[in-house]
Amino acid sequence: MELAKSFEPRAIEAHWYPIWESQGYFKPAMSSAASVTPADGKDAYCIMLPPPNVTGTLHMGHAFQDTLMDTLVRYHRMKGDNTLWQPGTDHAGIATQIVVERQLDAKGVSRHDLGREKFLEKVWEWKEESGSTITRQMRRLGASCDWSRERFTMDDGLSKAVSEVFVTLYKQGLIYRGKRLVNWDPVLQTAVSDLEVVSEEEDGSMWHIRYPVEGGSEALIVATTRPETLLGDMAVAVHPEDERYKHLVGKHVRLPLCERTIPIIADDYVDKEFGTGCVKITPAHDFNDYQVGQRHHLEPLSILTLDAKINEFAPSQYQGMDRFEARKKIVADLEAQGYLVEIKPHKLMVPRGDRTHTVIEPMLTDQWYVSMEGLAKRALKSVADGEVKFVPDNWTHVYNQWLENIQDWCISRQLWWGHRIPAWYDEDGNVYVANSQEEAQQQAGSGKTLTRDEDVLDTWFSSALWPFSTLGWPDKTPELATFLPGSVLVTGFDIIFFWVARMIMMSLHFTDQVPFREVYVHGLVRDQHGNKMSKSKGNVIDPIDLIDGITLEELVTKRTSNLMNPKQAESIGKLTRKDFPDGIPSFGTDAIRFTFASLASHGRDIKFDFKRCEGYRNFCNKLWNATRYVLMNLEGQDCGQDDSAAFEYSDADKWIVSRLQQAEKDVAEGFDHYRFDMAARAVYEFVWDEYCDWYVELAKVQLQNGNEAQQRATRRTLVRVLGAMLRLAHPLIPFITEELWQKVAPLTGAPHCTQGGNVASIMLAPFPQPNEAKIDNAAYARIATLKDIVHACRNLRGEMNLSPAQKVPLIALGDISVFIPYIQALAKISDIALVEGELPQADAPVAVVGEVRLMLKVEIDKDAEKARLSKEITRLEGEISKAEAKLSNESFVARAPAAVVATEKERLASFADTLGKLKVQLEKLGA
Repeated sequence: MELAKSFEPRAIEAHWYPIWESQGYFKPAMSSAASVTPADGKDAYCIMLPPPNVTGTLHMGHAFQDTLMDTLVRYHRMKGDNTLWQPGTDHAGIATQIVVERQLDAKGVSRHDLGREKFLEKVWEWKEESGSTITRQMRRLGASCDWSRERFTMDDGLSKAVSEVFVTLYKQGLIYRGKRLVNWDPVLQTAVSDLEVVSEEEDGSMWHIRYPVEGGSEALIVATTRPETLLGDMAVAVHPEDERYKHLVGKHVRLPLCERTIPIIADDYVDKEFGTGCVKITPAHDFNDYQVGQRHHLEPLSILTLDAKINEFAPSQYQGMDRFEARKKIVADLEAQGYLVEIKPHKLMVPRGDRTHTVIEPMLTDQWYVSMEGLAKRALKSVADGEVKFVPDNWTHVYNQWLENIQDWCISRQLWWGHRIPAWYDEDGNVYVANSQEEAQQQAGSGKTLTRDEDVLDTWFSSALWPFSTLGWPDKTPELATFLPGSVLVTGFDIIFFWVARMIMMSLHFTDQVPFREVYVHGLVRDQHGNKMSKSKGNVIDPIDLIDGITLEELVTKRTSNLMNPKQAESIGKLTRKDFPDGIPSFGTDAIRFTFASLASHGRDIKFDFKRCEGYRNFCNKLWNATRYVLMNLEGQDCGQDDSAAFEYSDADKWIVSRLQQAEKDVAEGFDHYRFDMAARAVYEFVWDEYCDWYVELAKVQLQNGNEAQQRATRRTLVRVLGAMLRLAHPLIPFITEELWQKVAPLTGAPHCTQGGNVASIMLAPFPQPNEAKIDNAAYARIATLKDIVHACRNLRGEMNLSPAQKVPLIALGDISVFIPYIQALAKISDIALVEGELPQADAPVAVVGEVRLMLKVEIDKDAEKARLSKEITRLEGEISKAEAKLSNESFVARAPAAVVATEKERLASFADTLGKLKVQLEKLGA
């Protein structure tokens, strides 16, 4: 029964998590049959963890997202659903390869020195060393994933699924190889996805160049931000309705610095109002130009090598030069030969690789593609038909917009780490796509020497299969039959295109089912100033530092140690010392989780101010101390475990039970509708405002003054409401609730509290369900009156500047006899005199609560009393306005329980009545 004096999160967290995991509490119930009915008639509930990079570490976005997922999983597990939270990690092709290459670079070794096989051995070694860091950190957050089912995108089962999908799509004509324009990273020398390209505004220039018209004296002036691509120009385009140039369409211009001419074409792509209305068309080095080139049958001319040097198709004087060196020489030559008209400063968006920060080049290369149009149509229909719902639903528009304008997906990457493309070539260049080299050889026939494709698949290809590959597909497993479709995907908006849409497409195509029923899209976690967190800005917060605490100097070192720029390090150091002058104190996991939940409102990014964690750490301490008081005062007492005993429930007992029903309803609605902020608020207000601040204090009076049946009823109510409160809060704050539950549960006498003679985990206890039959409106109203009276007495004391320890007498007009012991205890009243007719004539302040008038028997300052009454009148007028607004809100009246609406109406009437009496009182004082 004994509980430590103070809440020590770290010891409790270290104690409970290994027990939860080792006891198998995170595992779902499974049948061995492939055709599965839900275990024991339970509904299946499944969440797929968005797989973090295997070599990554936990950041605030992960911590926020994981908290929300774990809250949902714990809630549904306690509801009795057959619950699976499927964990796993992603091989993160580019990110992981770069990490290992940098390690080798530090030793003066390149991956090419090692060769592919040896290099991949090094990557696997690194994965084994560092691959479990983030999952260890997730455990610190209390994540109740089924770790026994943890998957990795390159383990054997998932690799089998990847190969099966690729081969099937190829046979169906949905995967093909072709030469197209892609985002190309010249440092990594691979195609990269749009997600791996960061475009930021930079200062640049706009070069205006004269293109002479062939066979005349006219010239077209063309503006460009990339003059080096002039070497690959294949046309100059004008708008077909531009009167200035209609007579030139079909003619040719001489391409400056090059011994060739290019046509003048007309295309709607050109904005005739922008600049000169003339646009150079370079199909091999610009995505828009590529589309124009396709429409006009222009042959693309690539003038760059894969490492961004000028190639053999350009004039000899520029061959072999780096693209930016060539730019300087080309501009100088244009000026020398009279082609350069002017140079203007210009701000432009520059695309850079998010890993290498090099400028990305649109590059014409041979790549593998997935044909997306047909897949996208079905994915659009699934959302339109309501098979998949986005929460909030405004993200449906974003999803639709992308899929309606979808392009074929480039799935090949020129890397070594990843799923190698299952395609082989013979000496004649014929391709054979198969699940193994043996199958490919059978296709090719004997006598053919086959060589496997060097490229690997885009990381997002295997991620797109995650919802069904992790459940055993292509085999027909019990897990697949039970947990597909999943219940909800919890994700950020930034990967709706790259991951969410592709999972829906692939799952529909290969399993004929959607991957999940709902997609909850949360906001981004920003710093306390609203800025995006990034290492370069030095505003990143490690969630583990919030849990364990970190000194200022350790935090400064952590943020600046890897920075090469001394000025940047100095700036970040100053920012850190300003924002965290005392470092970060230890808050514990539960306080961090509660903070995340309280901030998780629909459609908003989160400004994370760590000071909010202090309030929720105090909340945990409040819950701990209240539980400690209950246990200390109920130890060895009759807590009403015998239902046949006599019970006399007070209004306070009935009120807290009534209030609990509303809290249970509000919390469940919050979780069911992904309003974690509303659920957290409901828990907070019930625990702190109602149970701790009011009911525990009222119960003290009942335990001192009540008869045996009354005391038994109060003790029973104290522990049972406390037990329900712990279960209600468990999905949000699992560690403290488990620790307290172990002490409280035996006192409740409920059958779900024991397991094999021991106290069962709170995870196995049922989530509280509201019962309207337990709502006692009369008791609810009487306690509301008592609270108003106590508040009024406290306000009188405050206005008169009385010491909190000073007990004073009270004179009351009205029937408050039933409340006397409570008022004396809660308002520090020495004795209460009840009078009839009128209060005695005095200058003492008077408070009015409905029909009751209250006066402290203390000499007062008349002017101060007038000021107090005026202030109270202003407050009541505000309360009346709020109550009238609430009751005029049709949504509130329609959705709120009838008892709540009735109570609100009664409050409005009471406020109006009190206001009138206070105005009379103010007049008596000569106002």
